[in-house]
Amino acid sequence: MTENLNQIWVFIEQSNNKPSDVSLELLSKGRKLADKTKGSLVAIIIGENVKAIAVESFKYGVNETVIVQHPSLKFYRTIPYSRILIDLVKKFEPRIFLFGATIIGRDIAPRVASATKSGLTADCTDLQIADVTYLNRKHDNLLLQIRPAFGGNIIATIITPETQTQMATVREGVMEKHFVEKPFPEKITEVNFTPQEIDEAVEIIEQFLEESKVNLKAAPIIVAGGYGLSNKENFKLIYELARTLGGEVAGSRAAVDAGFVPSERQVGQTGITVRPKLYIAVGISGAIQHRAGMQDANKIIAINTDPDAPIFQVAHYGIVGDATDVIPKLIDAYKNKLK
Repeated sequence: MTENLNQIWVFIEQSNNKPSDVSLELLSKGRKLADKTKGSLVAIIIGENVKAIAVESFKYGVNETVIVQHPSLKFYRTIPYSRILIDLVKKFEPRIFLFGATIIGRDIAPRVASATKSGLTADCTDLQIADVTYLNRKHDNLLLQIRPAFGGNIIATIITPETQTQMATVREGVMEKHFVEKPFPEKITEVNFTPQEIDEAVEIIEQFLEESKVNLKAAPIIVAGGYGLSNKENFKLIYELARTLGGEVAGSRAAVDAGFVPSERQVGQTGITVRPKLYIAVGISGAIQHRAGMQDANKIIAINTDPDAPIFQVAHYGIVGDATDVIPKLIDAYKNKLK
């Protein structure tokens, strides 16, 4: 592997030789961070026969991809995966190491950080590079790890200036993935792996994977309802409006907790981050936890009885009124006048 004190690493989570979306999103963000620090972007892939994923990673701007391949690494297991990453971090000391805030990322990142005495911030919603003066000492190209804190009531910027490696987990959907115009020449480095007896402490007998039936991230139109709709009967208006517009249904956490909508349709800090062309928020107050998941929509329409609701701060168009009165009128206008 090329020596570079400004290396930015991204752990590529994969299943059945398919990289996760959050890992590809982090590659795109990592490319921007590497450009800012004049460093290099390195993808780290562990598994069995992952060469095709390594080749694909160069589309997202990596300078080098490191692969660790072995039949025993086909499925994620904490002990061997964490041992591999700990050894790599201790040997090469990357400046930044990014993980998806997934079940796997939340399992392995703290183990690597603890073993390598690295800084780690969980569930980041943004990452930036800046020169920071801390305790009268200037730190160049420090990673700003930005995330909601205190129940989402504030946005905290966290730094770890006293550690060589700065680590972060990032939620899926908060970064945009995109191909680079001119990929770097493919440079794939394979690291040998030697299984150890302790690796067999956990054995995977069988694995079942079920694809999500809801893909809110790809929906151009989303109609989201909140607890302000009061009951499940009123929430049916959200489904009717979404069906009329050809969109998907979503909900706030309060709506999910109340049983109005399934959890896989939750948008927000603890749900999914979306960027549709049109987002209609109905009966949603607009707390920062929810806004974090939808404020980058191209157009936002908010419907709420409270004219001072925070959702109106990010909305392009606002309607103050009762959803049970407003939505039927919107549906009627679309069907009979606008279509």
